[in-house]
This record gives sequence, C-alpha cells and structure tokens, in this order.
Amino acid sequence: MISLAETGDILDRLAEELPPEFYRELNGGILLVPEAKQSPYGEDLTILGEYCVSSLGRMIKIYYGSFARMYGWMDEDQLTVELREVLRHEFTHHIESLAGERGLEIKDEEQIRAYLEACSKDAPVRK
Repeated sequence: MISLAETGDILDRLAEELPPEFYRELNGGILLVPEAKQSPYGEDLTILGEYCVSSLGRMIKIYYGSFARMYGWMDEDQLTVELREVLRHEFTHHIESLAGERGLEIKDEEQIRAYLEACSKDAPVRK
C-alpha cells in the first residue's frame, strides 16, 4: 500500500485540480485521517470519505485506513483514480450543502437502502 505520506501528496495534487471557488466555507479543509472507518450499515461496508458539517465548521475527511483496507493492492496511478473519485464526491456534497441542495445525499441514501434490502433478501429465513 502507498504510505500515508504519499497518499497525502496525491491528495494535495488532486485538491489543486479543483477551482478555488469550491473551497468557499470549507474552513476545516481536507483531512487525511490515518484510521479506517466502518459503516454503521454493514460489516462489509467501509467509509472512504465523508463531508462533515459541525460546530467546528465544514470539512472533508478522507480515511487512509479505509483506502488501505479496500485498495491496498493498487499502484499510485490506480489509487489516484479512486482518491479523485471520492474527493470529488465529497466536494459535491459540500457544494450542494452551500446551495441548500441534497441531491447527492438522497442518492447515497437510496443506494444504502437498496443495499440493505438486497442483504435482507439474501438472509436466511428463520422459522
């Protein structure tokens, strides 16, 4: 797996691809968190990144440990593609939040709901 420091360098380069306007009110910036984050929705779901709004402000968290768990076998080019996708996904949440929109949030909720429904159909029936 690419090291935490190398992943931070990749993330810095990806952040520079985005226009300055995207950073409006993102006062917590982009944080590369060393640990992995487990999803509350399933043991086999890992959170790669999240957009957070709190009393501390607005920030994007990218979970290095989650990337290591999911993509530890990837080379730098492959990891860059995945990091770019997650970073832009979280920026979409940020921009929608500033605009008072929830389109991507709703889409994410629908995907989780579909996943949970599919899992419940696969579960053995108890008598």
